Amino acid sequence: MASEEELFASVDALLSEEPQLPPPAERARLREAAGVTQARLATALKTTTQSVKNWENGRSEPKSPRLDAYQRLLNGWAAKYPARDPASVAEPVPAAFAAPAASEVETTDALPDRAVPAAQPARPGTRAGATSRRPTATKTARPAVDPRFEHGPLAVLDGDGCAYGVGGIVLDCPATTVPELVEWTLRESGLGASKLHRNGKDSDPLIVLTAAAAVKLGLPERLEGHEQRRSLRLPEDHPVVKQVVNAKWQLTQRGFGPWARIYRKAQGTERQCVQLAILSWDALDERSWPGVAQMEPADIARVLGVYAQRVITPRGSTAVSGLELMTALRPPTRAVRDEASGNWVSGHNPGSLGTDPMDPAPPEATPEHPVVVNSGWSGGFLNEEAYQWVRDVSLLTDEECTLPYAVGLDLNTAFLAAAARLVVGLSAPDHFHAPTFNPKIPGSWLVDLSDVELDPRLPSPFTPEGTRPTGPAWYQTHTVAYAQELGYNVRPLEAFLRRETGAYLDPWHDRLKTAYVDTLADLGVTKDLDDCQFLAAMERHKDADPALAAVLAAIKATVKGGIGKLRERPQGKRYKEGERWPALQRPTWRPDIRAAVISKARVNMHRKLTNMARMTGLYPLAVLSDCVVYPSPGPSPLDFLPYAASGKPQPGGFRLGPTPGLAKLEGIQSMLWAVDLMEKGYNPARHIKGGDAVLDEGE
Repeated sequence: MASEEELFASVDALLSEEPQLPPPAERARLREAAGVTQARLATALKTTTQSVKNWENGRSEPKSPRLDAYQRLLNGWAAKYPARDPASVAEPVPAAFAAPAASEVETTDALPDRAVPAAQPARPGTRAGATSRRPTATKTARPAVDPRFEHGPLAVLDGDGCAYGVGGIVLDCPATTVPELVEWTLRESGLGASKLHRNGKDSDPLIVLTAAAAVKLGLPERLEGHEQRRSLRLPEDHPVVKQVVNAKWQLTQRGFGPWARIYRKAQGTERQCVQLAILSWDALDERSWPGVAQMEPADIARVLGVYAQRVITPRGSTAVSGLELMTALRPPTRAVRDEASGNWVSGHNPGSLGTDPMDPAPPEATPEHPVVVNSGWSGGFLNEEAYQWVRDVSLLTDEECTLPYAVGLDLNTAFLAAAARLVVGLSAPDHFHAPTFNPKIPGSWLVDLSDVELDPRLPSPFTPEGTRPTGPAWYQTHTVAYAQELGYNVRPLEAFLRRETGAYLDPWHDRLKTAYVDTLADLGVTKDLDDCQFLAAMERHKDADPALAAVLAAIKATVKGGIGKLRERPQGKRYKEGERWPALQRPTWRPDIRAAVISKARVNMHRKLTNMARMTGLYPLAVLSDCVVYPSPGPSPLDFLPYAASGKPQPGGFRLGPTPGLAKLEGIQSMLWAVDLMEKGYNPARHIKGGDAVLDEGE
């Protein structure tokens, strides 16, 4: 039997709970019975009319102290105007009806076709066509929603004060200045997203400003200048910057640019930070977000909302978001107990890159890096880059020249596939002389691979140009391990190796792979398609839903940009060789990890090329990054890919499919066109792909 103390504790717990409001429909009935308009109630509770509407249709709930005042008012009205028919009191709308947080992944939100419920009155001033017609989504059970972020991770603010969120939510934003917008976002909007890792931090809310909203807030419609877009920002004496500073808010070092982050120091565990993105300042790069900046605000919210739910709330370019995702999934610190005091303190999170930046080994750095300049290093550098190779025309056979087509095969997110189960160094490099090669230790090795004999019709796996090495050079572990796999005895002269290792990129790979595969599936490209159906689906997938096609492009750009950002070079004309540039202050400035990903991707490509030659006798015309061009008797890869008698693809070579690392048709051109390009020194793979294969280091 429970003791008196236990019973009193239970009663006290009930008394301390937040007041329970009546169902949404009853709230509206009581207000109407009292003859009070939504606008008048909003004024009394010091909130917005839209917030009152949301309370009365179950989209959101007020928070204390407004919750207590609203409860008191409703109790008073309930005593005056009791419900005559108990059946008229509707059941409460589940909290799951609210918009999901950014950490949730759900089919319904992947294809958000939910309009504002019929019970909600039409909002005056909503433009026609603000919500697109979308394919019907498969309904699935919705996870619990973080009550702190009931309206989702972000909103797109238009010039009329309407803030468009995910799932069709429209909020009224009364802000007329940037400081007011920041205050509204943190206090009233219900925007934000839960942390992706238990030791991480919640995602700051994102407000995207249309051109009209930017002008309304006192910002210029365009941010123009002679410098690169990413370095443009408002001058410190601009009125809006002064408003922000006078309101005791701060800007990050990148200032007020296309992606402005406004913050105050955190109070305890609560962050006070809002991310702004200005559309008319080219915040959404057309290469990464094709067509998004020209969409209606509701559709922009849909695109960014799906990306936020499947990847991360955007915090800058896709390259920046890719890097931020690594940290969000592998937080540098965790709570640990201090044995001396017994208190919980911040400590290193195993498997992460920690909080302090780490200098690379000299051969892993760039020529302008202080570790190179200050030491006078002249021993050479890693050259682990993606393929840019074209076969010499003299090596083409007569039979190949008579084939009518050149077909490009592109590997789906090849660098993402290379990141899977990739062991990288987590500690500082140590220098070794004449070490015994160990393929399990990540690092950089000085090895002479010039004596490795390979078929000249294939690119060398040891250089990005595909040419044979001419002497000792620095290679990443995967490159040297592949030479050993080919049967050659490797004898390193030197090495920079790391004692602490781990699969740092695993959660990053898993989240982005799921996002990529799920988004392709929403566009009709699923794993259960046979090769013919797959090619047909890929041909039309971009037209199935332009919004989701833009999400897919952004996911791919996040992969390449995130990997490239691991070795961000100095920017700006004022930089002097040997100085430290801002990117070096990040623990994620890790050129050795970038080299490991690219090395593994290039080795994977060469392994497939070799297997294809063995199985089919076919040799590529050119390779650019993750795209390979083959001569073909027909316009389809089905005309030359190896298949078993059962009709199944042969393992080891190129296979078609939507999974990262599998191939898709990239382009078709005539064989004569491709040969003509090679004679002129051009790479046909670059022309088929459009030349977008570089790993961006500076976005």
